[in-house]
Amino acid sequence: MAFALLVVSVALASTSSQAQWKTRWEYEGAKGADHWSELDPDYAPCNAGKEQSPIDIRASVKAVLPALKFESRSGPLEYLVNNGYTIRVNYHDAAGTGNLLIVGDKTYQLTQFHFHHPSEEYIHGKPYDMVAHLMYQSSDAKVVGVAVLLKAGRSNATIKQIWDHIPLTESKVLSDFNHQEEKVAGIEINPAGLLPHDVAYYTYMGSLTAPPCTEGVTWFVLKTPIEISVEQINAFARLYPHDARPIQPLNGRVVKESQ
Repeated sequence: MAFALLVVSVALASTSSQAQWKTRWEYEGAKGADHWSELDPDYAPCNAGKEQSPIDIRASVKAVLPALKFESRSGPLEYLVNNGYTIRVNYHDAAGTGNLLIVGDKTYQLTQFHFHHPSEEYIHGKPYDMVAHLMYQSSDAKVVGVAVLLKAGRSNATIKQIWDHIPLTESKVLSDFNHQEEKVAGIEINPAGLLPHDVAYYTYMGSLTAPPCTEGVTWFVLKTPIEISVEQINAFARLYPHDARPIQPLNGRVVKESQ
């Protein structure tokens, strides 16, 4: 469906390739972020954990850190889903896509990426218009999240490809809040289109930003934002006016900044 038609007609409707939620949660209200741990025992870290995400990066310590090396390839847009919380692109055969993040001697495979409006991460007390979260996992199940801040500016071609094919309503729930995915024939996307040229970063230890809020996630928040158009921001906002978890306390954590 054409992008313009999507904008007019759309209505508000983890780390694995497809999230599993046995219990429904929300961002606000009785099932909102303040109550996630009350909804399901599996969500206990959400309100009891000490290393939760997202955070407001107000202070950081410059350190000698390894460079981030991204290897990204074009591939079919096969697993596009509107899961009722965000728009997400999954990679089921992550090992076969060639979309890698190399940090020092450690290699991670891209498992999925998704979006939040506004950004969940704050920099010096302020959010950005949106953020893309690219989630990677190593062969020993270590999880890394890469946060790419998005600001209003020029249209982004990769996001346009995705937005042009967003399911208009929440995708059909198959089981335990697994959702039916859209396979878009003839469309290939390259996640490199979501990355800035300069990949200097902040890093800290945190968690998934949605239930079950699992900790032990290494976050890399890229310092350089990329641009997307106001129209692209507004199109997503029509689906999800506010799909951002509140800022979480640092609890003594140190944020490091690459030099």
